[in-house]
Amino acid sequence: MTRLIEVPTQFDDRSFDQFASAFAAATADGERLLFDAHAAEWASPYGLVGLLAAGQAARSSGGGGGGGGTERPLLTAPTHADVLTYWTRAGFFREAADLFEIHGKVPRVKAADESDVLLPVTPVRAAEDVHAVVSKIQERAAAILASELGLDPKATMGFAMALSEACQNIVEHAGTGGWVAVQAYDWRRKLAKRVVVIAVADAGVGFRHSLEPTQSKRFGARWGDAAALEAALIQGVSRFRDPGRGQGLAGIRRYLARWDGKIAIRSGTARIAIVPKWDDDVPLKDGLPAFPGAQVLIIIPEQGSTKR
Repeated sequence: MTRLIEVPTQFDDRSFDQFASAFAAATADGERLLFDAHAAEWASPYGLVGLLAAGQAARSSGGGGGGGGTERPLLTAPTHADVLTYWTRAGFFREAADLFEIHGKVPRVKAADESDVLLPVTPVRAAEDVHAVVSKIQERAAAILASELGLDPKATMGFAMALSEACQNIVEHAGTGGWVAVQAYDWRRKLAKRVVVIAVADAGVGFRHSLEPTQSKRFGARWGDAAALEAALIQGVSRFRDPGRGQGLAGIRRYLARWDGKIAIRSGTARIAIVPKWDDDVPLKDGLPAFPGAQVLIIIPEQGSTKR
């Protein structure tokens, strides 16, 4: 038997809980999974890397069928031609080919070099990958940050740090590989400005499991996914005590505070966010549908009045 998981028509951080709920229900019995994206009309970078993380989790848990994960889970590709082209240009199918048995015609389009896709969906498995990601994007990101977002050129270093630390989070906390994607586009929710979005996702052990050995006693009965996210993002706790390991999430917070940016992290059954005044997100949610690993969203908006 195959269990169906519908990919939301508009797949982004707001519809991710709907997707996670369907994923949790479908994976409970170990049947082969079919991710149905045929009706997808749009997906953010967060949606694309999140879908890859679901495929990764399905394979490792045997959700590809065959008991030991020997079969890949199924994925029905979008039928909208422009959506299909965008997913291809964004590098999604290049990574998905290793995780899913894909049904539907995927166009022969190379991953983008166009300016809106700053970094196509890119795998991160080790520290070397993080360095490669940052060096690859730094020059192009600098131009976008200055010309489209109106950020001071000095902000480029902070952006590289934020990108690096978000990717490093996979290496340090996941226990497995993950993906990052970076894109600039028009943010129509309330803001009506250009933004640069960093999306990072993995299907690893998640924050609670990663921090449990050093933090669970301190939190006592409160310990769980929400407390782990609070420790990592608000209190700047890391599983590593070495102060030379970079600035971590605290460094990202400081950078985003300066540029009125947003960070949201989902792990397990909880989600935490530093919410700027232009957004209406909730700072902390608990009791969400369980989803493996961690999913990070960083948004840096255009500065000052918009020209659009």
